[in-house]
Amino acid sequence: MPVNKERRGELIAEYAEWLKRSQAVIISACPGVPTKDLYRLRTKIHDVQGELHMVKNTLAARAFKEAGLPVPEQLLVGSVIMSFGLTDPAAVAKATVDFAKEVQNFKVKGGLLGNRIMDAAGVTALAELPPRPILLGGLVATIQGPMSQLVNVLNAPMRELVQVLKARSEQAQAAA
Repeated sequence: MPVNKERRGELIAEYAEWLKRSQAVIISACPGVPTKDLYRLRTKIHDVQGELHMVKNTLAARAFKEAGLPVPEQLLVGSVIMSFGLTDPAAVAKATVDFAKEVQNFKVKGGLLGNRIMDAAGVTALAELPPRPILLGGLVATIQGPMSQLVNVLNAPMRELVQVLKARSEQAQAAA
């Protein structure tokens, strides 16, 4: 269906806004996928604070340029649907990859993570990352480990002095 010039400008601006807000964009092919299945995917992606939109390829390419991102021209062929990871890119990628395993005609083509274009294997690798809270917990543990070791090293001489004094007092009590 043709789109008039005014509506084209609105769509490009809307796509560019989604791209600017997103940490990752997953591009998938969905020829012949029933609408009810796409609504199911949209619900899964909304549950992980993402968005799913059917886009026009030529307008999406212009929106990538407007957003200052590389244009994945090889991915924008045929009917495509874009999943936008607004807060947790790994969760959106996981929802999309899992859906591709369930639905026969749905295929993950690739996407963008930050300013880097990914192929389908890159999206699958992103989907295999643990959820964000677990990654943040691991980061905190990594940062906290050396600090707690430093505290132990600084407290060791004081601990040893207390142990020597205690042993000396027990020795004096035994002699008396």
